[in-house]
Amino acid sequence: MLNQSHDIAVLNSLIETTLDSVDGYRRSAEEASSSRFSSEFLSRATEREQVVRQLQGEVRRLGGSPEDDGSVLAAAHRAFLTIRDRATGGDDASVIAEVDHGESYLRGKWETALKDDELSPEVRSLITQCWESVRAGQEKWRAVHENMTGS
Repeated sequence: MLNQSHDIAVLNSLIETTLDSVDGYRRSAEEASSSRFSSEFLSRATEREQVVRQLQGEVRRLGGSPEDDGSVLAAAHRAFLTIRDRATGGDDASVIAEVDHGESYLRGKWETALKDDELSPEVRSLITQCWESVRAGQEKWRAVHENMTGS
């Protein structure tokens, strides 16, 4: 039972952070001036929603109650970004920079979960499988951001 409680806590933490990512992608789709970026952001949001559903299903299977809302910290950050964008005007480069920042944070959360030695083999397997989507998203937007900024 102790292992299940730990598995549920780790999964719920990933759900919360991944829901933040979904919200971030949807917001970025609204902010982007390029339709190409908007459609890619919406596609990534849908992909992340699928990851969330898989994680929520596993929490239910383990007898837990899955998270269904993002974090308070992310909501505060989005409010700050809205105020900043109104004051400075947003462009695709700044939207991509925020996506890259959010993806880096998300990657860290997932990497921490993957290093957790207390996870059951089943939960570790699911997290590893879902990690591929997270990793691919982070690498893609990092490359786009670097290309736009010449870094």
